[in-house]
Amino acid sequence: MKKVTAPTVVTTSEASEGPLPAQIQEALGELVGAAREGLLALSVGVGLGVVHELMELELDEVVGPRGKHNRDRVAVRHGHQEGSMTVGGRRAQVSRPRVRTADDAHELPVRTYEYFADRDPLTTAVMDRMLAGVSTRRFASVGEPVGEEVEDTSSATSKTSVSAMFVERTATALSELMSRRLDDVRLAVMMLDGIEIAERTHVVALDITTDGVKIPLGLWEGSTENATLARTLPADLVDRGLDPEQAILFVIDGGKALRRAINDVFGEHALVHRCHRHKERDVCDLLPERDRDQIRARMRAAWSLTDAELAQQRLELLASELDRTWPDAAASLREGTAETLTLMRLGIAGQLAKTLCSTNPCESMIEIVRYTQRNVKRWRDGDMRRRWTAAGMLVAEQQFRRRSRRGGGGGLQPSSSPAARSRTCS
Repeated sequence: MKKVTAPTVVTTSEASEGPLPAQIQEALGELVGAAREGLLALSVGVGLGVVHELMELELDEVVGPRGKHNRDRVAVRHGHQEGSMTVGGRRAQVSRPRVRTADDAHELPVRTYEYFADRDPLTTAVMDRMLAGVSTRRFASVGEPVGEEVEDTSSATSKTSVSAMFVERTATALSELMSRRLDDVRLAVMMLDGIEIAERTHVVALDITTDGVKIPLGLWEGSTENATLARTLPADLVDRGLDPEQAILFVIDGGKALRRAINDVFGEHALVHRCHRHKERDVCDLLPERDRDQIRARMRAAWSLTDAELAQQRLELLASELDRTWPDAAASLREGTAETLTLMRLGIAGQLAKTLCSTNPCESMIEIVRYTQRNVKRWRDGDMRRRWTAAGMLVAEQQFRRRSRRGGGGGLQPSSSPAARSRTCS
């Protein structure tokens, strides 16, 4: 009887113990090494590998597979060249393929490389970190870990490179801010206030649309008492498409030159409200410390009324009392008193009145600007001041919340004719 030999059965565990192909072992070794440096470093390594694969796939579509002759092809491979792309806030070196037309007339772009090589993510990272208070010297150290191999060959993280990119990006931000078109914007409120930077004043404009959206419009160097600036500011807004026939409520700090300019550009029907906080400071600065809280409280009590005539009487009575002791404070209180009651005469009350009675929304934007500039030690010139202020205003814009339509005054709806402007925002 013939002896039958049983077939050899290879179990799964025995098969798994066999040696892996050399290419797979090498790839796994690279992944394990990257994983030791952190998950992000691993992701960067895998991502760069994927980008290389995508570039090769694009070449296969344009040129055709390697090793296959095609007499009808329109392009040919032309080797590789060193390139770079943005990874983790730095430029990582990559080897990019090159493609030329079949007749060798000119080089063709590799779309995949152009997409991933865009420098904008890097300049955005520079902008965000600098405005968050990171110095140019520490830019590289606060970046995400991308792995030792990528780190060793990365670029665009030196102090000079970071500074140059920040200057470029803030210059763009300033240009965008000062060229915003207003043709299709329905503005309801325009607030104007000043910020002191390196012993210079910037007047900033913040607008609130009829939908309650806050829009920074621009900045101009000089005070609201500067006649030249006061004429330039509203004229510039009109040149950018602002309709002077719109019913706009101007909330200002009380600068006389600016007030005259608003009349000149927008006419005598322009609605102007004097900021309560500025008026308080103007009056209280002329009083001794012991009297300030009491006078401030009486002013606020008058402004909290709903009857404009009664509020006017209360403020006149307070000014008469101050005439006997502090006449300068009395004169300051009387100056522009009627314009501190504009909202009351328009019938605006409740939360909406609290928002519009002062330039606080504009000052909130200014506080964000100051915060972004807190680590600047030396201001070189006016352009630097303007660039930093514009960048801070755009940061503030990202943090604005929509003004609710609920409140005593309802929505911010403009009237359609100058004659009806007394009902604006009601």
